[in-house]
Amino acid sequence: MPEAHRLDEVRAILTPSLTLIPKPHSADFYEKLDADHDGFRGHSLISEYAFDAAWGVWEMHPHGDELVYLLEGDTDFVLRTEAGDARVRLRVPGEYVIVPRGTWHTAEPHRPTRALFVTPGEGTRNERTPPV
Repeated sequence: MPEAHRLDEVRAILTPSLTLIPKPHSADFYEKLDADHDGFRGHSLISEYAFDAAWGVWEMHPHGDELVYLLEGDTDFVLRTEAGDARVRLRVPGEYVIVPRGTWHTAEPHRPTRALFVTPGEGTRNERTPPV
């Protein structure tokens, strides 16, 4: 029987067959994703994340574009491109940015921010300083 969930507590996993699976967040959540879902091959993670400080890390998704949809707040998404860092400011709820596959990115909020993420998770990398 379907039930209600909160995306900040129970993430949704979109499988390659387009089935949605609820999965409670936990300390070892990301390790379990890889173990339980074949290295997360072909899967996407739908999640909500709230932040009020710069991430302090950069991330990159090599197997697909990521959608970031602003729910509330005001933040810059910084995308590392061949031409240098590009900033995309999301300040009105409903605005979104598409982070292209393989693009290193981070966020720097201007005030507390909450966003919805649709992330192709396979092979995601995180670095304090991304490769040039």
